[in-house]
Amino acid sequence: MPASILIVDDERNTREGLSTALEGEYDVFLASSADEAFNLMEAQSFEVVLTDLRMAGKSGLKVIDHCLEQPSRPIAIMMTAYGNVETAVEAMRRGAFDFLTKPLNLEKLEILIKRALQSRKLEEENVVLHERLDQRYSFDGIVGNSPGLTQVLETVKLVAPSRATVLLEGETGTGKELIAQAIHQNSDRARKPFVPVHCAALAVNLLESELFGHEKGAFTGASERRMGRFEVADGGTLFLDEIGEIDASTQVKLLRFLETRRFERLGSSKPIDVDVRLVCATNRNLAAMVKSGEFREDLLYRLNVVTIPLPPLRERVEDLMTLLRHYTEQFSKENGVETVEISEGALKLLQAYPWPGNIRELRNFCENVVILKRGSKVNEYDLEEKYHRSASGEDVEGTTPKAASPSLSKEENEKRLLRSALIKANGNRTKAAELMGISRRTLHRKLAQWPELDP
Repeated sequence: MPASILIVDDERNTREGLSTALEGEYDVFLASSADEAFNLMEAQSFEVVLTDLRMAGKSGLKVIDHCLEQPSRPIAIMMTAYGNVETAVEAMRRGAFDFLTKPLNLEKLEILIKRALQSRKLEEENVVLHERLDQRYSFDGIVGNSPGLTQVLETVKLVAPSRATVLLEGETGTGKELIAQAIHQNSDRARKPFVPVHCAALAVNLLESELFGHEKGAFTGASERRMGRFEVADGGTLFLDEIGEIDASTQVKLLRFLETRRFERLGSSKPIDVDVRLVCATNRNLAAMVKSGEFREDLLYRLNVVTIPLPPLRERVEDLMTLLRHYTEQFSKENGVETVEISEGALKLLQAYPWPGNIRELRNFCENVVILKRGSKVNEYDLEEKYHRSASGEDVEGTTPKAASPSLSKEENEKRLLRSALIKANGNRTKAAELMGISRRTLHRKLAQWPELDP
């Protein structure tokens, strides 16, 4: 669908000449006065409004003001005689995109309109992006309602509007970057940059330059000046993940920044002031690192103004079903397949599993079952042995079921042996019967007796 353009000019020849030049590529509307333009803008929206400055009645400045008041905010381009350039510049200060002097160069006009439309598209995409970010990193976008997570979110709500430095503590995969994003997105810095730096992923000799930037010739290979992440994050939030991995030299510079809010690029003595909110994360015990001399105590005091410990997934058992449903639905939608169903038996095993990789491991599990099962049911016999070992304490790595335990009743031992055989046989009853050393008929009878074992 062609872009719509409104041409506002009290000279008929100008209006019609521009209409003839543009109507082959655009949907062109004409107005002979500001008031007529206002009526058209109330009736429909326009992508671009091309208006003369001096007209009988209200001037083009009023047209620009009206454009800015519209919900769709069309981009305004001013047309003016050469002697009124200063007024046209004033129009740009008030919100016009650009201006052209009369007589108009049609080639320049078409280029300017294309630039205006591209600018409008970028603005719209930016709005959509921020809306998605607001939704994704809002408190409603964080899945779970366990007491541990609820406490985290309550603290985030309190700290997000402040300027305080935040230290996030938690095991790998507990969602530290997600919480850092939530802090940023729910602060007054949400429309400014969120800049993540994974300290452990950068070599020690590169980290300082990456954070603070460098001047040309500051070291071998520094062929040009480079801005560091602190400058890039100016006005926004800098997230330093794995802060416990930074070396002593970088610790000193980071401490100085937290004390003065300024730094110098490598190879320069000129201080640079920036407004950056710092959020750090670690899966290490920084207090223990202070005792061992690996981390500066004064830096730790500066970093943990507000400390938020993130609970591991094994302490969020109440959230497991919600998370499984959330991620299986997400990956099913992404891959265009039906959502898998997780049986009660499989869910019990998953709830007993400690999830050492936390949310990251759970996401990988959900993506795996979505791709492999494609809308079918996931039962306990579809799960890897590690989930069964965790739930029962048995070693099922051997080729035959583990021997019975004398501390259990005969029935309990038989059920354990049968479950192990079914696991090893991936639910195949004939194979399970062979492993048990019983007939298939006997196995069927046992499964009828204990239906909870039936795959």
